Amino acid sequence: MWSSAIVAGWCQTPSAPAAGRLLRSVGPVSKTRASTHILPGDPPVEVALRRSARATRYSLRVSRSDGRVSLSLPLWASEAEALDFLRDREDWVRRHLMAAPVPARARIGARVPVCGQPRAIVAGTGRAARFVDGAIAVPPGPRQGPRVKALLTALARDRLSRAVAVHAASLGRVPGQLTLRDPKSRWGSCSSRGDLMLSWRLIMAPPAVLDYVAAHEVAHLVEMNHSDAFWRVCARLRPDYREQRDWLKRHGAEILAWRFDLEEEPLPC
Repeated sequence: MWSSAIVAGWCQTPSAPAAGRLLRSVGPVSKTRASTHILPGDPPVEVALRRSARATRYSLRVSRSDGRVSLSLPLWASEAEALDFLRDREDWVRRHLMAAPVPARARIGARVPVCGQPRAIVAGTGRAARFVDGAIAVPPGPRQGPRVKALLTALARDRLSRAVAVHAASLGRVPGQLTLRDPKSRWGSCSSRGDLMLSWRLIMAPPAVLDYVAAHEVAHLVEMNHSDAFWRVCARLRPDYREQRDWLKRHGAEILAWRFDLEEEPLPC
């Protein structure tokens, strides 16, 4: 299940063989697969340039989850032409960056959503984060984020495993292995072997949204596509699937904006 909340903007050039012949003629082509360009201005914007053998056109993206800007271009394309394409769309880039949510860190003093409800992160004792009186208690230090993430991931595995089992049983199907990850471009997926991948961040959404995504991926055990038949299976499992899908479109970027990274300890002097 792809997330429309991941990409705030997506701008492309037309695809045509003639474009390739034109771009090959305008200048030397860099063999570097990835590089970084700084778009000057206030503030400067870092843009990742990525060459792809699959790309047939320039593709400019702005991530709503972390505000990263990337420009994909074909292997044969001129970098000079790519940068002209980027500069012509500077206003477009900055407009979408302004619309992206501000990243938030899971640390003491913050309120992180759990099952759709904000939970305060407070100072605790011991080595791990835990739920205490409706809050998340975590020991101070640079590992606050990873410890909160571990707590939420464990809760997500419990809730998602249950949801998958219930929906699979209702369809008379047996799912494969369930894996939790932190993808940037989708909330879940189902392989041809029936293995399911789901985002642990779904535990931050309301329970009905988490249940819908589990149902969505289980429905792929019956229909490995997004045809009308697939959506009929989804409606059988979650008659309100449109409402939950719309919630993800509106608020998914806010979930993805949370950071659970290890923090650097301050230097002693």
